[in-house]
Amino acid sequence: QVQLVESGGGLVQPGGSLRLSCAASGFSFSTYYMSWHRQAPGKGLEWLSTISHDGKYTQYIESVKGRFTISRDNAKNTLYLQMNGLTPEDTAVYDCAKAGTRGQGTQGTVSS
Repeated sequence: QVQLVESGGGLVQPGGSLRLSCAASGFSFSTYYMSWHRQAPGKGLEWLSTISHDGKYTQYIESVKGRFTISRDNAKNTLYLQMNGLTPEDTAVYDCAKAGTRGQGTQGTVSS
């Protein structure tokens, strides 16, 4: 059974950072591209970033380029999202995804 469990969310001040983790199980993690999405209050689901199975290739939505970094540790079956320079507009539930399967998400709130 595929499981994706996110962690690392929380409350941070504007300009701060969060590092999200996504623990994967139930499938061959190292063979799948993985992605991060978010859903802000009252808005639709937004794709943020994708990383190739080996970590060599990454893609980002324009609004997070230079601030967010996706990475993975295939030995630990874990996906990461380092988020720097956070603004209130980054407040959302963040989740990781694999081929249409998403985790339950972790809340990130940016507020002073």
